[in-house]
Amino acid sequence: MDVLATAGHVDHGKSALVRALTGMEPDRWAEERRRGLTIDLGFAWTTLPSGRRLAVVDVPGHERFVGNMLAGVGSVPAALLVVAADDGWSAQTAEHVAVLDALGVRHALVAVTKADIADPAPVLADVHERLTGTSMGDVPGVAVSALTGAGLPELAEALEILLAGLPTADADAPVRLWIDRAFTIRGAGTVVTGTLAAGTVATGDRLLLGDREVGVRGMHSLGEPVERAAATARVALNLRGVALEELSRGDALLTPAAFRRTSLLDVTLAAGPEESLPAEAVVHVGSATVGARLRPLDGAVLRLRLASPLPVRIGDRLLLRDPGNRRVLGADVRDVDPPELRRRGAARQRAAELAARPTLLAGAAADLTRRRVVRADDFAAMGWPVPEGATVHGPWLVAPGLADGLAARLPRAVAAYRKAHPLEPGPPAEVVRRVLELPDTELLTAVVRPPLQLREGRVVDGSADLPPAVQRAVDGVRARLAADPFAAPEAGDLTAAGLGVRELGAAVRSGQLLRIAEGVYLAPGIEGEARARLADVAQPFTLSQARQAWGTSRRVAVPLMEWLDRQGVTARLPDNTRRLR
Repeated sequence: MDVLATAGHVDHGKSALVRALTGMEPDRWAEERRRGLTIDLGFAWTTLPSGRRLAVVDVPGHERFVGNMLAGVGSVPAALLVVAADDGWSAQTAEHVAVLDALGVRHALVAVTKADIADPAPVLADVHERLTGTSMGDVPGVAVSALTGAGLPELAEALEILLAGLPTADADAPVRLWIDRAFTIRGAGTVVTGTLAAGTVATGDRLLLGDREVGVRGMHSLGEPVERAAATARVALNLRGVALEELSRGDALLTPAAFRRTSLLDVTLAAGPEESLPAEAVVHVGSATVGARLRPLDGAVLRLRLASPLPVRIGDRLLLRDPGNRRVLGADVRDVDPPELRRRGAARQRAAELAARPTLLAGAAADLTRRRVVRADDFAAMGWPVPEGATVHGPWLVAPGLADGLAARLPRAVAAYRKAHPLEPGPPAEVVRRVLELPDTELLTAVVRPPLQLREGRVVDGSADLPPAVQRAVDGVRARLAADPFAAPEAGDLTAAGLGVRELGAAVRSGQLLRIAEGVYLAPGIEGEARARLADVAQPFTLSQARQAWGTSRRVAVPLMEWLDRQGVTARLPDNTRRLR
């Protein structure tokens, strides 16, 4: 399906032309038909001779309803500009063309109507010349009469050519359906309509509306029920879980987690710097309309503070409308989460930074470098692609070169910590995270590299060096245990050797001693020695038999046996005897 919007002055025959082309009445309200004036958006559709299906959004032409007109063209890729042969170019024609130009519309067709009552040739030539300097460029034109039908075949042929040249919509993109109508149907409930500019919607989908999810109960497209619709398409969605009074034009249905709502954004004026800008303007995007405060940064760069947040992305085209003089400016979104501007000259510097980003990829690289680390889903929701050289680490996106730079800094940080805390093998992971200014400790696995390693929640260098005096005391204990593996030193002996709780903890963390229980320390490898001696004892065995096999006291034997149970070396039986597993 293809979708285009009409544009043009009131009473130039837009709705009559849509009726002649589609056989449908686009004006929905009785007042519109009574007054012969389109007030709100109208919708109609037809099948062209080639079989191509075309949906038409008919917009109001009166200057008082320009807001409704903007809601209709915001998501539509092509426009049909209607100018009457007996009236020609008018002020409202100019305003609608200014809107299309500000939106950056590149695909358009001119229809000069009422060709049965005036010569269309001068108007065709005049309109063609006026459009040459806009985003639409060299626009073809057709003379037509909705009353007699003259020119309708030629109009259909021209539409075929126009639509064939439209860029292919991305059916795999996330959905952002700007709502342009909302109503209820008896027996069905709440229904919304909009132009699906990208993505695919299917019955049963869950979409985000504000801060909550709603379900797609059913769907119609061009008046027919469908299970699935891919962009570009006009769709009507029957929603589950939302009442009509909770909806309004300008709301958007979104793929969950694919967009972020923002009220602060940096934009660049599409036509370049403007000498005078209002302090406040009306922002239009999709079918949404919201007030905004404007802060010029430098040149064509502005910062907008919206009255309410909108789900916009990097690269979106906004319209800024000055209600005072009806001027309309196009603006491209450059950042949806911009940095604060606190220092003197920060605004000018920010504008220069944005001006130095000629492409979307260059902007993504610069933005990721500024942020250093960001959640990959959040970065994509802003509208950025993944820049070259960036690395994905779990849910995180890491700026190019950052992990290598942090890895080079880490050994000095670990050494400094160990110097300040000689009894610890290395800094805790949380300490390292703060030093490196990382958002999560899971990112340490990207920067901890040999000989450093993550062990038991710390970053250690593998050397396990202890202060010389402590190391000599530990060596003495290990020598004693080498001669008698089960002769755990008494508490008084440990204290006399200078091994307090902190020193013993350091020896255990370094892997030189094994803590069996409070006050009971043995050498690593005791598990194998204990098993070997128990293997020579009849199974099952008592604690007393185990103590005799090990040649130690109950002070050591009791906690050692319980430790072996926990390690899975021995199994305790109901009669309190044990056996080797």
